[in-house]
Amino acid sequence: MSAAVSVIRQAGEGEQLWFAGGGLWTLKASARDTAEAFLLVEFRAERGKATPLHLHPDEDEGFYVLEGEVLVHVDGAEHRIGQGGVFIAPRGTAHAFMVTSPTVRLLTWQTPATGEAFYREVTEPIRSADDISRPPDWERLRAAAERSPTIELLGPPPFAAAQQAAAAASA
Repeated sequence: MSAAVSVIRQAGEGEQLWFAGGGLWTLKASARDTAEAFLLVEFRAERGKATPLHLHPDEDEGFYVLEGEVLVHVDGAEHRIGQGGVFIAPRGTAHAFMVTSPTVRLLTWQTPATGEAFYREVTEPIRSADDISRPPDWERLRAAAERSPTIELLGPPPFAAAQQAAAAASA
């Protein structure tokens, strides 16, 4: 492992990636930058983007809502998190979220940064700003999760609206 380095990135700076679960990433601080202490990402997505119910066995995960709103499912309950709100899932906590505003911009982190290899496998460079509307690649995400010790997919998004959209898309 290398030593952590100072990181300075302005708005819009950082590696730009499309995430197979849907949405766009701007990598603000990588595992390499932080000597694997944490991973820091600016995440943007559109209404309806939802994550499967999942957990990270050995990583804490959190996000701070910069713009927009998400619905978070944790501990069997749903919570709306708006601009300026925060959500933290300690390691081993099952959780999911769904974008409820037209768009959302989150600052998200994971500590330690041991999950970066999984995320590298399920991201690719952004082709254009239209990638924000690009549909998720659930098969790619599922296959990578099965190989990764840093994430466990527990089931589909637990939100009724997300389940209805998925059913309509597969009909």
